[in-house]
Amino acid sequence: MTTREGSLEPPKRHPLDWVNSDFYDEPKLFQEMERVFDICHGCRRCVNLCTAFPRLFDLIDDGATGELDGVEKQNLWEVVDRCYLCDMCFMTKCPYVPPHPWNVDFPHLMLRAKAVKYKKGETGFRDKLLSSTDLMGKLASIPVVVQAMNAANKTPAVRKLMDSMLGIHADRILPDYDSHKFRSHARVNSSYEVRDGARTSGKVAIYATCYVNYNEPGIGHDLLKVLEHNEIPARLVEKEACCGMPKLELGDLDAVSELKKVNIPPLAKLAKEGYAILTAVPSCTLMYKQELPLMFPEDEDVKAVAAAMFDPFEYLMLRNRDGLLKTDFKQPLGNVSYHIPCHLRVQNVGQKTRDMLQMIPGTKVSVVERCSGHDGTWGVKSEHFADSMKIGKPVFKQMAAPDPDYISSDCAIAGRHIQQGMGENRAQKQHPLTLIRIAYGL
Repeated sequence: MTTREGSLEPPKRHPLDWVNSDFYDEPKLFQEMERVFDICHGCRRCVNLCTAFPRLFDLIDDGATGELDGVEKQNLWEVVDRCYLCDMCFMTKCPYVPPHPWNVDFPHLMLRAKAVKYKKGETGFRDKLLSSTDLMGKLASIPVVVQAMNAANKTPAVRKLMDSMLGIHADRILPDYDSHKFRSHARVNSSYEVRDGARTSGKVAIYATCYVNYNEPGIGHDLLKVLEHNEIPARLVEKEACCGMPKLELGDLDAVSELKKVNIPPLAKLAKEGYAILTAVPSCTLMYKQELPLMFPEDEDVKAVAAAMFDPFEYLMLRNRDGLLKTDFKQPLGNVSYHIPCHLRVQNVGQKTRDMLQMIPGTKVSVVERCSGHDGTWGVKSEHFADSMKIGKPVFKQMAAPDPDYISSDCAIAGRHIQQGMGENRAQKQHPLTLIRIAYGL
């Protein structure tokens, strides 16, 4: 059989065999890395994505033989550390992803490597701390503590100390914590009649996410206002913890499993009761739609949650197709520079946020479909900050080009990163849900 030169079929991921001891076997890991890296070396289509690929190719080109066999195995960890699991190589660039017989899934190979590193006890305190979003949020949002934490994050002397002692870059602008947690102050209206559409459930459950709950509760409140304006009955998920994406990116798969035990039962109950489950953070939505089903492929509750999980704009535009979305927009937005985050693109639902923004009269939307370079905690770390700004530079330029009134991204962290990279600019940074609330005149 002749091996095809690339694939014309849509990418298809295989389940993660993470409970198998071979998954953590370092010699077998290196064997697979060498197989995949050799394919990457012969292709090099992904050189313009993140810094993982340029580092791999530099290691090969500067090696003794000019091939992969000239690279010291331990140096391959440098490639692993530069991958932040955006999935763009898998989704947009690589011609050898499954179902192609070469079976290249670079991000999940890097995830396996991070899991091996974590099992070996080589993951540092800083990385464990940054991935503990519930712990940090609960501590930092205590009323007295929150002011001190937010002030410290803006104090140059403190930031230099954090840089030298923890490896959190002094120049990275960090999000504030808010003592008025979303889940504690959400005004949920469940009184409306349930109007199911052909494509959508007429009742919604909100999974708050750590970021919305502790950092930007306004995003959650704006989502509730948009739902109420459209007379969609809503409720909060009864109990929730972190979705597990920060722990997944760390390679701590056991922690992901423990968080799944907390989150899936109440979410599955809602899914089986016919609720659509909305999350306002693309990474969290992706975790439930893709990553958990790949980790637990036989779990029926995980499957039920994945089927019920929606990005808010995916849900709203499906309501529009069902003839159940209000379009009585009162406030034009002018020029909007809109960035599509990687973890939303991976969901393969189309440009639903753009589509809804374009429905607003007096609004022109300029779309930037490129990785911003921040990705969760990666761009916070001292050793990666410069690279994160370099990767984001084309995005910063494209977002600024139309002289926008607003800059916006479904990923609030990416939005902050873009705002920092753009520097002084007249544009307001607002989440797309906030823009819809403004356009409705709410």
